Amino acid sequence: MTPSARVQAAIELLDDIIDAAKTKGAPADRLIANYFKQRRYAGSKDRRAVRELLYSVIRACGPVPKNGRAAMLRLAEIDPSILLLFDGSKHGPEPVRDNEIAAAGGIAPEWLTDALADSGVSTEAMEALLDRASLDVRVNTLKTDRGRIDLPQAGEILTAPHALRFPTGTLVEHWPQYRDGQIEVQDHGSQLICEAVHVAQGDTVIDLCAGAGGKTLALAARLSNEGTLVACDTDKRRLGNLAPRAQRAGAYIDHTVLLDPNRELEALAQWVGQANVVLVDAPCSGTGTWRRNPEARWRLDQGELNRLTKLQDQVLDIAAQLVHPKGHIVFVTCSLLDAEGADRIEAFLTRHGGWEAPPIGLPSGSKRGKGMRLDPYHAGTDGFFVAMLRPGC
Repeated sequence: MTPSARVQAAIELLDDIIDAAKTKGAPADRLIANYFKQRRYAGSKDRRAVRELLYSVIRACGPVPKNGRAAMLRLAEIDPSILLLFDGSKHGPEPVRDNEIAAAGGIAPEWLTDALADSGVSTEAMEALLDRASLDVRVNTLKTDRGRIDLPQAGEILTAPHALRFPTGTLVEHWPQYRDGQIEVQDHGSQLICEAVHVAQGDTVIDLCAGAGGKTLALAARLSNEGTLVACDTDKRRLGNLAPRAQRAGAYIDHTVLLDPNRELEALAQWVGQANVVLVDAPCSGTGTWRRNPEARWRLDQGELNRLTKLQDQVLDIAAQLVHPKGHIVFVTCSLLDAEGADRIEAFLTRHGGWEAPPIGLPSGSKRGKGMRLDPYHAGTDGFFVAMLRPGC
């Protein structure tokens, strides 16, 4: 593919991604995979170049662009050399017309930028959400430790006791240590949160929104496989990915429970009042993960945010029924919005008299309401909110 053809391919993909963002359609990575599946002539260098160009464009646009050309012209305002590739060549984009207007820049749609500012997120932290994320791994202590593991390249030692950081794009999944389960890809912020969860061998720990199980596996290592670990989710596909990951990691997941929405407690009846810890890694807007999924800021609207906050309240209320009187809940969202963090804790304490939110210890981050916040500018991690809840004495 010529440079101009790569620009045109990115424009075509942007059209699809913009349409999908407006209609809550397929995510960008799936659209990209499907696009190139139908264009086998594109080599690996072409695919990589188009992908990098595509995500540069997405990061450069704040509100949802009108179309792919307008989005590409926004990037051309930052990198004028791109204008030369609007050359009208056979597979390239048509020349720029005099009346064409580039898409707007900025952090996100205006309402969302305002919501972040109202949540105390600094301009620097918002801008950092649009940087590219590094690649962090957790050394799996069920098999080795950070001092003994021998990797193809040395990683940066981070604050979390088992964390290493590598440059963006490092292909760790090709390493034998990854295939053997000695390392797991996990953001440093997620690792810090797992270390802050108070667990001890023999505990009953419920991961109520386990997804594919990244935090579940970290907790299994924390327990040294000496405890009862219950992984739950309503998503059968994602929960199904946990078993092979756990086998590779040598982690024992005692129970995997597929939940039926609005009937969760029926499936969890045997653990009511029994859990030492319930981890609620709640479904959220993902505003803290824009470094990895920048198009997510185009998909969120106020109606979806309202739906998510109601779901977060519902999951917390379920967790409250599972906790032992001397146990606790750890609530986590990968969001920097107060609506999905500090506000949810205040709402929970209003609904559940006698509960309290004691401080949760993180070696980095800042206090927000009755919890803690991590962000890429101040902590060098994805954006998270985390808080602890426990029944009163």
